[in-house]
Amino acid sequence: MITKSIPSLFTLGNMVLGMLAIILATEERFSLAAIMVIVAMLLDGLDGRVARALNAQSEFGKELDSLSDIISFGIAPALIMYLISFHSIPMGMAWAVTAIFPLCGALRLARFNVQKETPGYFIGLPIPAAGGVLATLSLFYQEFTAPYFVVSMLLLSYLMISTVKYPNFKKIGLPKRAVAYAPLVVIFAVVIAVIFPDQMAKLIFIPLVVYALYGFNQNIKRLVRRKRRQDDKTDEEEGYHSKR
Repeated sequence: MITKSIPSLFTLGNMVLGMLAIILATEERFSLAAIMVIVAMLLDGLDGRVARALNAQSEFGKELDSLSDIISFGIAPALIMYLISFHSIPMGMAWAVTAIFPLCGALRLARFNVQKETPGYFIGLPIPAAGGVLATLSLFYQEFTAPYFVVSMLLLSYLMISTVKYPNFKKIGLPKRAVAYAPLVVIFAVVIAVIFPDQMAKLIFIPLVVYALYGFNQNIKRLVRRKRRQDDKTDEEEGYHSKR
């Protein structure tokens, strides 16, 4: 019974870090708030692997994971971005864009929970990746203006509910004997992150944004291929009618 509950402890830790990120954001400690989101991503990646290693998967754990994710990777990053970057745009727009992000995240999670398991890839940008990009992107507020962040936030929201296929790294397993070391990895990550919050957050931003842009690139390629097929079909029909 205790073994079955271990993965849920990682999931609850994810939720706690999401709440801490919200609290830190309201106290204007934005770098540390973004780091809490990143460490929550680590816990989110571990809970499923630990569950599979211990053969402790359950519907309860799946639903708890989604509830934690909407807090840590939906609400928390959106609030960080709102508080740090949206002062210079109309209030109505700021509220709308901030609300759209967690709404799309919730739709993404609901779709994931009801769909049949698809090995090898995710459909749509996973909310942890989207939240990680948004939280770390907000720290570049001195380099970019609010309209840039609005566009980025809407793009991430779209990618979450899109049908773009993203690589699923959660399929990488975790040996059962490595489960005992997982808490040590989390503690080490938290310590490093707290000591160097701004540097760590901006460093982690790079691979996260590359992962997000991968799906955007795939979507553009798909649209180009669809347009090319439509043009080829039109040319064939025009050629057929001209022959007649």
